[in-house]
Amino acid sequence: MPYNEILANRVREALCDLPDVEEKKMFRGVCFMVDGKMCICVSNNELMCRVGPDKHEEVLEKNDTRAMIMKGKVLKDYVYVSEDALRSKAEFDYWVNHCLAFNKFAKASKPKPKK
Repeated sequence: MPYNEILANRVREALCDLPDVEEKKMFRGVCFMVDGKMCICVSNNELMCRVGPDKHEEVLEKNDTRAMIMKGKVLKDYVYVSEDALRSKAEFDYWVNHCLAFNKFAKASKPKPKK
């Protein structure tokens, strides 16, 4: 399923004033890298938000969120947020701001060697 282009455009607009934003195709969608670190992604009709381990449990208590599970393991930095939880600008901004707040402390992935 292609990713939600309207949702991706909302993220683009929210990040447009930041100096170092790059888009990469991944996770069946598009990820927005801020300062060389994965910050927020649009996959299908959801946001994949990198909120960090300290906020993980807190944000999972909100409606229309779920943990990110990869290879049977919960990733404590990430949550999926359904489009239903992003209807208002305030709700959308809440998630973008959480991602940007953690991005300041997140570590960048090590670059993979080129073949």
